[in-house]
Amino acid sequence: MGIKGIIVIEENCTGCGICEGNCPFGAIEIVGAIAQIDYEKCTLCGACKEACPFDAIEIRKEEVSVAPSLGEFSGIMTFAEYLHGELSRVSLELLSIGRKLAEKRGTSVSSVIIGDGGLETEARKLIEHGSDVVYIISGPEFRYFNDELYSEALVSLLKEKRPEVFIGGATALGRALFPRVAADLNTGLTADCTELDIDESGNLLQTRPAFGGNIMATILTPNHRPQMATVRPRVMKVLPADPTRDGSIENFPFNPSLVKVVKTIKDSVKIEGEGINLADAEIIVSGGRGVGSKENFKIIFDLAKELNAAVGASRAAVVAGWISYSHQVGQTGTTVSPKIYIACGISGAIQHQVGMRSSDVIIAINKDPDAPIFDIATYGFVGDLHQIIPILIREIKNIKGEA
Repeated sequence: MGIKGIIVIEENCTGCGICEGNCPFGAIEIVGAIAQIDYEKCTLCGACKEACPFDAIEIRKEEVSVAPSLGEFSGIMTFAEYLHGELSRVSLELLSIGRKLAEKRGTSVSSVIIGDGGLETEARKLIEHGSDVVYIISGPEFRYFNDELYSEALVSLLKEKRPEVFIGGATALGRALFPRVAADLNTGLTADCTELDIDESGNLLQTRPAFGGNIMATILTPNHRPQMATVRPRVMKVLPADPTRDGSIENFPFNPSLVKVVKTIKDSVKIEGEGINLADAEIIVSGGRGVGSKENFKIIFDLAKELNAAVGASRAAVVAGWISYSHQVGQTGTTVSPKIYIACGISGAIQHQVGMRSSDVIIAINKDPDAPIFDIATYGFVGDLHQIIPILIREIKNIKGEA
């Protein structure tokens, strides 16, 4: 007999001491020609079992049981983020991956949208972009985002509809909301995914950068449902709208007065950023360490102005205090996918590439010909950006007839 799941089979044990010598925790001692286990020290690492040539040690680790109710879950559900009267772009991006997952599973795609009434137009837009069913949760209490109230509403919906997969955007709202929902449902959550897939058993393959972006980890939630993940904005393409798509819109009954919340949102103010929104820009001009100083960033803004582009930056430029965090592109900043991305003085570390490598065209300007950014660039200029950018600006003005 043994505790903690480890057993010494006495009739097989010869007292050779091999297990004692291989235990990294000093949890085994040979007493009277039989191995004895110190259960206070044993961690069930398995080193003794692997070392024993006589099969005298058996380890019985606790098995995680798969709930029989997993088969009751089906379908892919997306969270449609709606704030300040607008449906976020990532809500439409999620439908493209939602359709891919649904086709593999032979199931449907549903969406949920929460707000203060008048959501039918947005619901119809979701259907045009790939949703089969849209659930509306509305009421004056949902005028402003409140993570406590929103999570209670979503948990109520998810418990009734039982989707196999529930995904949302890795936005400020998604990061505040999805962990609460996952905790209430006692399920797993993988945040900031850059890729999603699903296997034939229905396991959601949730891929995201790990260890500072040096590896890509694929995470599974095999024993709980729904499988939840948030996806970085701009890593998925939006499916073209199809006004002829059929779908249904259902109002989901939820009584906010039954929810006890500890905070009340009095107002929500939308702060407009400088220039063009980075996440929605079709052209982005980004500066990195090679720009040299805060004052030198003026040349980046000048080029962006001529191209009607947004201004981005690498983490190094932000940390140096040359530009605000709202401009940061990369793993710890904004993920972008413009038509044209111009990287000026950016080496192209993997952490930065994660946030912009899905751009249609990447133009790199760097003095170092071995900079990693050139490995993914469509076009590259090896040289001093302070000499190259003024030439680009002059040529653009000539084309525009402004020179």
